Amino acid sequence: MTIPVAILGATGYTGAELIRLIDGHPHFDIAHLGAHSQAGKAAGSVLPGCAGHIASMVLADADAPLPDAVELVFTALPHAAAAESVANALALGKRVVDLSADFRHQSPAVYQQAYGIEHPYPELFEQAVYGLCEHAREQVATTSLVANPGCYPTSTLLPLIPLLKAGLLDTDGIIVDSKSGASGAGRSAKTDLLYCEINESVKAYGLPRHRHAWEMEEWAEGFSATPVRIRFVPHILPMTRGMLTTLHLSGKQVESWHNLLQQAYRDEPFVRVLPAGELPSTAAVAGSNRCDIGIVVLGEQEAVIVSCIDNLLKGAAGQAIQNANLMFALDERTGLPLHATWP
Repeated sequence: MTIPVAILGATGYTGAELIRLIDGHPHFDIAHLGAHSQAGKAAGSVLPGCAGHIASMVLADADAPLPDAVELVFTALPHAAAAESVANALALGKRVVDLSADFRHQSPAVYQQAYGIEHPYPELFEQAVYGLCEHAREQVATTSLVANPGCYPTSTLLPLIPLLKAGLLDTDGIIVDSKSGASGAGRSAKTDLLYCEINESVKAYGLPRHRHAWEMEEWAEGFSATPVRIRFVPHILPMTRGMLTTLHLSGKQVESWHNLLQQAYRDEPFVRVLPAGELPSTAAVAGSNRCDIGIVVLGEQEAVIVSCIDNLLKGAAGQAIQNANLMFALDERTGLPLHATWP
């Protein structure tokens, strides 16, 4: 089975990872690459990592008509820019995995709160499925539109949801402290991401309320039926890729949390719960589609959980492929790296 695929927003870091993964996928075949500012150029002239026939493919405008043969569209465009492309693809009968934030929320009202703009296609919210694969397989398999989760929410929700479902957390005191490599900010030129600005430095950003906090709270409740309030602070680190999220939690039966997480994810190919007391690192998951989770009990009612993902893989392109595999009834592991590029 060969499924022709289009990637819109192909020249960003996430788009480049989609190209790399899909080119090695046994069932997906890249038939169309779209980009806004780089349209008309060969992919290899914009993406130095590309080689072979992909490098010679000419980038179409992101708004150009999609080839009739394309069955699956990945939209790796900025929020607000992706919605139009998603709507057009769906109208043509294509299936879509959207890596922007445009369909990650349950309602246009929450989207407007988080992003400060009115959504142009509110009618599509009922159709969109939030593709946190480990908790939404059945819904992903039957939809034409998957909203790929954000990287910060993925690293937060995977350890959080089983504990919320078990009713063991104090839901008013959830503190999430996350650190990301600079690739999470995208490829466009920004003064505050210049080498001299970011090297030998760590900084928090997005305060007083980062837009991903709405996504975390909405889907923590959506998957567990438990309302939560999350205090979220993201930081940017002077490294290319990787994300480490530390959750400061309190609740009851804390000594049981490690076993609960192990049981929740024992059959999951891309979630690894480390032995009790061990904590993960970004280097151990770099280049993989894995989320590693570690927990340390601090007292009778307190614990720290640390989760690590590659922000461009499990936090973006890898999870998008995982979702696409489910949409086409393929083994969700197909074409995805389990092992990290270590050291």
